[in-house]
Amino acid sequence: MSNTVIRVENLSKQYRLGELGTGTISHDLNRWWNKVRGKEDPYLKIGEVNDRTTKATSEYAWALQDINFEVKQGEVLGIIGKNGAGKSTLLKLLSRVTAPTTGTIKAKGRIASLLEVGTGFHEELTGRENVFLNGAIMGMSKAEIRSKFDEIVAFSGTERYIDTPVKRYSSGMRVRLAFAVAAHLEPEILIVDEVLAVGDAEFQKKAIGKMQDVSRGDGRTVLFVSHNMAAVQALCTNGLILKNGTVDNFGEINKMINHYIDDNGNVDKTFKEWQQGSGPGNSQIELTSVSIVDENFQRKEQFYLDEKIFISIKFRINEPGLKINFSLSLYGKGEEYILSSPSINDPLYRVPLDRGIYEAICIIPSSLFNEGTFYLSILLVNNQNRIITQLDKILSITYIDDGKNRGNYFGHWSGLIRPNLCWNTKKINF
Repeated sequence: MSNTVIRVENLSKQYRLGELGTGTISHDLNRWWNKVRGKEDPYLKIGEVNDRTTKATSEYAWALQDINFEVKQGEVLGIIGKNGAGKSTLLKLLSRVTAPTTGTIKAKGRIASLLEVGTGFHEELTGRENVFLNGAIMGMSKAEIRSKFDEIVAFSGTERYIDTPVKRYSSGMRVRLAFAVAAHLEPEILIVDEVLAVGDAEFQKKAIGKMQDVSRGDGRTVLFVSHNMAAVQALCTNGLILKNGTVDNFGEINKMINHYIDDNGNVDKTFKEWQQGSGPGNSQIELTSVSIVDENFQRKEQFYLDEKIFISIKFRINEPGLKINFSLSLYGKGEEYILSSPSINDPLYRVPLDRGIYEAICIIPSSLFNEGTFYLSILLVNNQNRIITQLDKILSITYIDDGKNRGNYFGHWSGLIRPNLCWNTKKINF
């Protein structure tokens, strides 16, 4: 027997822009008349892809179009994509909150969904009453819910307020209780949208641990949407990338994260240059280039762990008297914010500059980072507090391990940094 628990085939969802409903009465009559005659909906032949950055030329848009994938039992599928890519629409279709325009969804077992803060909660009911209400909606008996009740409340951390109406709960309390209900009432399929971002760091860690237990220990299936790539990487086994309402890629989660970040990270490898008058900045100052170079000032894409890296920022001062400083930030592939380094030890920090072209150099020391790819952001500031321009993830730095300083260990070295710290062993007693 197949262990596939979700099969999505040719799934599409079309919406009409600008108004609620399907459109005018004439459109509805046209649809009905074609249906009576056994013909296709005429409005399925029109519409645009779901690209929120472009101006619409049609009154119909495809939120999702021709989606196909399968999910196995016990699999944790991460659904990745930019805002507007169709992630939440897909989860609503899978949760049967809304119906597809075309295509089919086949699922085995009970589905528990957490799509918004307090999904399925009744404002006037207490937390206790909402636990039983949600369980009943999922098809659980009162005895089953009662057997799990204490565990749900303990996990959510809302013991003190469990007999208070949820309309008085904070958003964090609601998502804690809603997630506890969804995860503990033993659904075969658990669907979780970005709502965990509402909770604090301690609860997010707790929730991810619970989802890992649900999938690995109990063999249940989890569909997880998040913009936090670190959480997706830690939890998921496979990834589905959505782009403008279509499937961009599907496969092993690390490959999908790398594909997504490389495609959306706004990274131009190791060098970015602007023509005069078009660089970031303003009429007083503009950037002319940003580059990543080695100690010989040669541009490189990859560096060994024991190499120094030099960040070169060239800029043009058009108006004398500016006090310019920079801040450099580095991010990991999973959106981890690693460090920020302002130019406070620069000899020209807080010194008024004359007209001319300048170059600021920042040196990243050797033996600091672990192997992997990191992304560079630049902040240009005037007078220490006025931000002139911010360039997010403009370049990338890739570290590779040549095997030095490993000893006899050849496994994966965990962590984002890997500094050579000082060690000294000596005998202190006989």
